[in-house]
Formats: sequence, structure tokens, C-alpha cells
Amino acid sequence: MLTKSTFEFLELLSKNNNRDWFTENKKRFETENNLAKAFFTEVFTDLEKIDSLEKMQVFRIYRDVRFSKNKLPYKNHFSVGFSRTKPMLRGGMYLHIENGASFVGGGFWEPNNEDLLRIRKELELDASDLREIIADATFKKMFKTLEGEELKTAPKNFDKTHPNIDLIRKKQYLLTRKFSNKEVMSSNFKEEVIATFAAMRPFFNYMSDVLTTDLNGESLY
Repeated sequence: MLTKSTFEFLELLSKNNNRDWFTENKKRFETENNLAKAFFTEVFTDLEKIDSLEKMQVFRIYRDVRFSKNKLPYKNHFSVGFSRTKPMLRGGMYLHIENGASFVGGGFWEPNNEDLLRIRKELELDASDLREIIADATFKKMFKTLEGEELKTAPKNFDKTHPNIDLIRKKQYLLTRKFSNKEVMSSNFKEEVIATFAAMRPFFNYMSDVLTTDLNGESLY
């Protein structure tokens, strides 16, 4: 399980986000990073029992600042991503550990143009299944709503007055559940993470069905 020391280190890093401080505290970083990786690996092992996963990606603490206005060299969080086995299973999962801002996330962060058009076309045809999923009591308890950046108006060649335009104009389809530091440090946090990912399954199943078939429902694979 994750402990108070993790958040203490991340808080100090946020206040001292520079190479000199990081170098002086490299051993402490390595200790906390290894603890986070061990926790992420436990989550991956348990998640594999309920899903088919392609890989786990633990994100590095070092920021790529080449094309960013933010030149701080380090992230102030530990994070990991889990990829489902493509092409039949779609949807990515993400775990973010940050002082005062931890969360579990999942969905479609940057769908390619082909997938995004396919999703929009499906929603143009019929969004009743997706609306049923996001109206479910468990879904609303875990995630509250379907999130993600969206266009201000309708995408090209879509009717801005369409009854499903609220879903069609999205550029991302994301689910998030926030956790306090106390919740992250609790003995059952791993179980809550797994339960959160499990609650995403109906949404993932719907999107997987959409992205592996054409508009006639015929399989693409």
C-alpha cells in the first residue's frame, strides 16, 4: 500500500522542482518510485484477473519540456497506464498518484480520426445504449458523468441540432474518479482501484463493439 511518505516526497518536489534539489534527494525519489512501481504492479496483476491486458506503462517522473511553456523538469506525481488487448478490446486505464489530487481514469484520451468518426457516426445513428450506461446508478456513483474536451459546435458534416449532439461533439470520452490522500493510504485502496476499473467495463464493452464493427454491425476483424 502507499503511505504518507509518498505524498510528503511529492509535496516537497512540487515546492522544489529543480535539478539541484532532485539530485540531492535522488535516493529518496528512488525509494518512493520503487514503492509506487510495486503498487502499480500489484494492480496490474489483479487487473489481469478480470481483463485482458496488453501492457503496463509506468510513466517517468521526468518531463519533456522541449515543446512546453512549462519548463519545470519533473512531474509532481507518480502514474501508470494499462492498455487492453487490441484490436478487439478498446479503452485505456490510468492511475494517478498526486498530493491532494489522486485519481483513477479511463477511456479514450486521444482517439485517432478514424475511431472518433466511427464513434460519432454510431452516436448519430443511436446513442440509447451509451446513455443507458452513463445513467446507471453505479456509473454515476463512481464517475458522476462522461467527461472530455468537446467542440463548441457540431463536427463537420454533423447536424448541430441533432438530439445526441452533446455526445457527438466530444473529442474525448473519459471517466475519472478522485481519491483523497487518506483514501489512497487506506488498506483497501487497491481493491477500490480494481473496482473502479471494473465499473468502466460496460462503457469499454460498448466502445469496443462500436470500434470493431461497421455501421451495419458487421465485424471488421
